[in-house]
Amino acid sequence: MRDPGSRAEAGRDARKRVPVESHAEFAPADDRRDPVAILQAQDAERLPELVPIRHGRMGLSPFTFLRGSAAVMAADLAAGPDTGLTVQLCGDAHLLNFGVFGSPERRLVFDINDFDETWPGPFEWDVKRLAASLAVAGRDNGFKRKDRRGVTQAMAERYQRAMAEFAAMRDLDVWYAKADIDDLVALLGDQLDKARRKALDRARTKAMTRDSLQAYKKLTTVVDGRRRIAADPPLLVPIADLMPELERRDLESRLRELLAGYRDSLAEDRRHLFDQYEFVDLARKVVGVGSVGTRCWIVLLAGRDENDPLLLQVKEAGRSVLATGAAGPDEHEGRRVVTGQRLMQAVSDIFLGWHRAAGFDGRSRDFYVRQLRDWKGAAVVEEMNPQGMRAYAALCGWTLARAHARTGDRIAIAAYLGQDAAFGAALADFAERYADQTERDHQAMAAAVRDGRVRAETGI
Repeated sequence: MRDPGSRAEAGRDARKRVPVESHAEFAPADDRRDPVAILQAQDAERLPELVPIRHGRMGLSPFTFLRGSAAVMAADLAAGPDTGLTVQLCGDAHLLNFGVFGSPERRLVFDINDFDETWPGPFEWDVKRLAASLAVAGRDNGFKRKDRRGVTQAMAERYQRAMAEFAAMRDLDVWYAKADIDDLVALLGDQLDKARRKALDRARTKAMTRDSLQAYKKLTTVVDGRRRIAADPPLLVPIADLMPELERRDLESRLRELLAGYRDSLAEDRRHLFDQYEFVDLARKVVGVGSVGTRCWIVLLAGRDENDPLLLQVKEAGRSVLATGAAGPDEHEGRRVVTGQRLMQAVSDIFLGWHRAAGFDGRSRDFYVRQLRDWKGAAVVEEMNPQGMRAYAALCGWTLARAHARTGDRIAIAAYLGQDAAFGAALADFAERYADQTERDHQAMAAAVRDGRVRAETGI
């Protein structure tokens, strides 16, 4: 075990190799790949009938383009500075991949909530993606440059300060740290005025209504006296509407086998709970922006009766955009997602698990499973003013620092960041430069749609 002094020295050495100020820079590499080509390469593994929906959603604005183009930014980050201070990365840490959900102790917590791209890497990659998303969202909302800079700096400075706080903590105290909704007022301090405290209370109340029972009432209906998932094509298509009966039976059998295998990834007590539920129905569901076109199902299960539902999401896990080369034979992408989530989140869904399933479009594919909805809530970015986004950015910065402190050398990272304003200033500069690039990439996609290179369906 290295002593704290030597760990801090490693951080200071990294700062000499890669000055904090260097993170301000971004210029596209001379051999930068066409962003549309990167996205089309991803499309090759997706359901072709859903890919135009992905393109349509990404084309709505530079911010929606950024949300769906983690692979593009991953390539850009890999060409930039690398401190060598490795953590478990979220891999797609834009501001809408944070939110509230219910903990196993039935507390409402705020945390990172998307880990499809999780992978080990230099801590600054996550912070830069978050910073860029704040700048692009601020532009979409019409914020002035000074206000956008204030938002980005608030995030970076809170990350920096939080990492210094975590560096001084015992390991167990870092592991136990979390942001309950009840703790947010203290965590954000004077960044929350009376109006924002009321808004936080409203958000808490709304999130706690978004549970399995609410989703059950919204997403299901009664057909011939039996409870079934309701159709909302093309976003939600019950299996009975998706294919002929023989194919439906085969797919349902494969999904049941998948769930049986997934059960083995759960802890003993969770297996016992899972066994109380019986299969009722399943449907294909379109989710998010970047994930559109991946194989995703929702499964309706019932416990003691039809008023005791459980809705699970079964989602395909592909290769992380941060990974280089092909996956090795022992690598399991579903397990990668679940492991990354458990490492980075303070608390995780009790039904989180994984399985590799055969026979999906002629090959084996990796999946992870989680509850569809469990007190879930997300920020409405379009309604944020600069002050509100600044407070939200600071919360995201603290949350990301806590996740990185759990999985990397928090003492070295804190020493690297130091106590001056250089990191916040550098991130603000980078964010604006990358926002410029995102707008250019968004325009490139729009041009590809116009000339027929890319097909997009809008309004879905």
